[in-house]
Amino acid sequence: MRKWLDPLTTAWTGVITHKLRSFLTILGIVIGVGAVITLMSVGRGAEAQILSNIQNLGSNLVTVRPGAFTFGGIRGGISQTLTIEDSEAISQRIDNIAAVAPSYNSNLQLVVGGKNTNSQVTGTTPEYMNVNNLKIASGSFFTADEYQRGAKVAVLGSNVAETLFPSSEPVGQQMRMGTIIVRVIGVLQSKGAMFGSPDDAIYIPLTAMQQTVAQPRTAQGGRIVSSIAITVSDADKNQSVIDEITSLLRTRHHLSPAADNDFNIMSTEEIASTLSEAIGTMTLLLGAIAAISLLVGGIGVMNIMLVSVLERTREIGIRKALGARERDIWGQFLIEAAFLTFAGGIIGVIAGWGISYIINRLGVMNTLVAPDIVVLAVSVSVGIGLFFGFYPAWNASRLNPIDALRSE
Repeated sequence: MRKWLDPLTTAWTGVITHKLRSFLTILGIVIGVGAVITLMSVGRGAEAQILSNIQNLGSNLVTVRPGAFTFGGIRGGISQTLTIEDSEAISQRIDNIAAVAPSYNSNLQLVVGGKNTNSQVTGTTPEYMNVNNLKIASGSFFTADEYQRGAKVAVLGSNVAETLFPSSEPVGQQMRMGTIIVRVIGVLQSKGAMFGSPDDAIYIPLTAMQQTVAQPRTAQGGRIVSSIAITVSDADKNQSVIDEITSLLRTRHHLSPAADNDFNIMSTEEIASTLSEAIGTMTLLLGAIAAISLLVGGIGVMNIMLVSVLERTREIGIRKALGARERDIWGQFLIEAAFLTFAGGIIGVIAGWGISYIINRLGVMNTLVAPDIVVLAVSVSVGIGLFFGFYPAWNASRLNPIDALRSE
């Protein structure tokens, strides 16, 4: 047992004998590992936050939006062929659908007291709240009866409510929206930052929107909408539902077999998968950039170990004269390099976690220190120690004992 501990004991003695040199070697690794932990935790945190926001919409949400049109073989701007009648056909003819909510967006001038602002307003149906997994903070969403009557009522996102009614309760208040006066009947719970966040939205019945703005129509008389949100009753049926909707809309829009779709269909699962892949690539890029500092730290380890071998040439000669084998000398210096980088890796993990925690607590951005990042960082740091410590250790083991003893 003592024989196996000798290299460790000798390596430890070499580390503590040259404290400043050991400190500088460890510092390079600490900076590298800390940078890897911090940057990758930022990437993982951003990924987790975005995916959480998407999942808040529901795993079985499918959205149909207008696509690009093709004219003369050239794809042009956004087509205006998606209609309320399409949403009704989807609801009536496609199986495994729980709810369908068409919506139409328009920028309208809002006047509340002395405030005058232009904002995007969404006209939709009562099903929209459940389809998009929205929650009411105060008041209520408009009902089927209010929708049928074209009631002039509005539901505000949390940010809109704070902007328009900073010092009063919005529910029950009135505001001018375009050419009509609407009454605020509800405020939504905050969903957090995300693309197209409902926090910045205003919702009114689509029937009221039709009285406020001239809703465009297709050549066949269909009432154009901006999107159709669909809840699939079984998330496992998402793809089959998408395929059926695609077939139905192509038929309704009279598209030839060779023509591209004039609409886009996207599910939350597909969005989450695409974003996860993109952010994962970004996280790896951040880790690779941080790993450069680890490489620099590894080169520092090799330089320090070469200096250590040079300074301890006489010691190596004495050990060889007393019967130490080449593998004993080689093992001593290799273990010393691995010990230094392992210690640097552990301290670097603590430093990186601390920085990530501070960033998270200050609210700069969300961070997530995952176990695999820690294991990877420490493993790489030790691997770098072994890789860059190999040549100095091999060089020390190959010294001629007689030449080493003559060294001053």
